[in-house]
Parts: sequence; C-alpha cells; structure tokens
Amino acid sequence: MLSASSRLLRLLSLLQARRHWAGPELAERLAVHPRTLRRDIDRLRELGYPVAASSGVAGGYALRSGQTLPPLQLDDEEALAVAIALRTAAAGRVGGIEEPALQALVKLEQLMPARLRRRADALRSAVQALEGVGPSVDASLLADLAGACRDQLGLDFDYVDAKGGSSRRSVEPQGVVHTGSRWYLVAWDRARSDWRTFRLDRIAGPAQVGGHFKPRLGPEGGDLRAYVTRSLLLSPQAEQARVVLHAPLAQMAARIPATAARLEAMAGDAQRCLLQCGAHALDALVYWLLVLEVEFEVLEPPALRERMAQAMQRAARSLARSEAKTV
Repeated sequence: MLSASSRLLRLLSLLQARRHWAGPELAERLAVHPRTLRRDIDRLRELGYPVAASSGVAGGYALRSGQTLPPLQLDDEEALAVAIALRTAAAGRVGGIEEPALQALVKLEQLMPARLRRRADALRSAVQALEGVGPSVDASLLADLAGACRDQLGLDFDYVDAKGGSSRRSVEPQGVVHTGSRWYLVAWDRARSDWRTFRLDRIAGPAQVGGHFKPRLGPEGGDLRAYVTRSLLLSPQAEQARVVLHAPLAQMAARIPATAARLEAMAGDAQRCLLQCGAHALDALVYWLLVLEVEFEVLEPPALRERMAQAMQRAARSLARSEAKTV
C-alpha cells in the first residue's frame, strides 16, 4: 500500500497523463477503494488542483485548467528535464523569455533536494552551448501564432520577403516548424489559394487574429516538417543545384541530412545518386561537396562548375607555393 502522500502524487500523475479517467478504473490503478479515491480527489482540490467530476455511465475525473497555478509535483527526471529546458530557453533564440526562464530556473534549483541539485550543477558545468545561429523571434508572437493554429483562427500580418518587399497576408495557420536555426509558420494563403511558409522573423509587427476557419488537411499529408524541408530545398525563387554523387543512395542518406539536400536514386544505377538543393550559397556548396570525399559530377548550374574550377585553381596555387618553400 502506498502512503497517503505518495498516493496523492501517483493520482496527480495519472490525472495529468490522460484527459479523463473513469472512477473505477482510476481506483483500480491506485489499488484503493472508491471512497478513498474520492477523499484523495478532495485533498487535491484543497491544494489548488481543479479536478472536475462527472456522474453517469461515462462519469469520472478530469484535471481542468484553473484560475491560479497550483504547486507542481515533479519526480527527479522530470525536474532535471525542466531545468535543462529552462537553461536552454535562457540562452535561446526566442526573445522575451530569457529573463523569465532564468528566474524560473533559480526557483526550481532552490527547491531541489541536495542529490538532485548536484546533478543539475554537473549538467550546468559540463554542458556548453554554442552561440545561437539564426535570428531570434518574439515570444509573444510565437505564442499568438501557436494559439491561432490550435484554435483554427485566421491571421493577418505584414510580411517582408527575401527581397525586402512588404505585403499584407491573410492566412489560415496550420502549424509552426523550428529547423534549429529559424522558425517557420505553415499556413494556407487565402489570396494565393495555396500553402506557404513564412519566416517568423520576417513578420513585421503583431499578427491580427481573425475568425474561425474550416480546417483542411495540411500539405504533405499533414507532415509539416517534410513540407518545410521541401520548401527550403526546392524554393522556386532560388536556383537549384543538381549533382551526381558516385556513391549509393543509402550511404549518402546516412551522411547528408534531409534538411540540407534532397537525394534521389539514379535509374538503373545503384552505385550513384542525385543530389538536389538550393544553389544560393555556391562557395559553401563547393566546400561541402569536397568534404564528402566521393567522386561527383556537377550537372547544374554552370556557376557552380565555375566556382569549383576557381577553388581547384586556388588549391593548386597554394600547393605549388607550399612545395616551393620546402625545396
């Protein structure tokens, strides 16, 4: 039998894990009589947790949102996970949450028992993060967009494209995708009658929330990450690079992430594959092709072949100078 305090923590954990529990099922999971379960529910309510009860055939218990934040009960692993997340947020790329995240982290570590605080200190001293890459986004904007996606509410906002042009966009938001360096909103553009991606750092000013819209199946069958990846790799505004790699598809797929390039099998040739990606940064593409350490053929664009030839000429000159100094 669990002690009363342990049973309350177990009950709270179960209520947080599912939206609704039937009374008999919940009592069975806790191995208590239904009367004991009702008394434990009352104790949680006294502590500030808004537990709703319903009667009838489908009756049971559910943890609802309340007017105030009750005490949070976390086990050791959950507390460490929250501490890591808060420390990441304090040094992250979402503007406006750094100070609140740091304040929350200090409060959490003050409440940790000594054994857990030592583990948190070890993580803080051993784990180092590089400076964030990419532009930061406003936390309030991110929250507004997420809420509109969840509640299926239309959005209107001013947007600045890659060329600096500004336009007013009216969209039906589907979801937000983070690539690790940038945030993107995936939405149905009403004026263009098509799906579009919008970089959050290019949304100028606050977004105006409108009325409800009828939900529709998202692009790529609802796989927003796949849609954003394809949009970034095969953007119609950017010139595309096509390179034949002299290595099997599986071998290259294990080394080249899907967010960097699109790989395709070559018809009738299992020993080669086709790489396709945006060619907006040719010098960087030359570098990455060379460090792959496989033979390749540049199909297009011609400018990539020119950059490759220039790189080879610089390398040959540097090698010649180095050899001359050793003579």
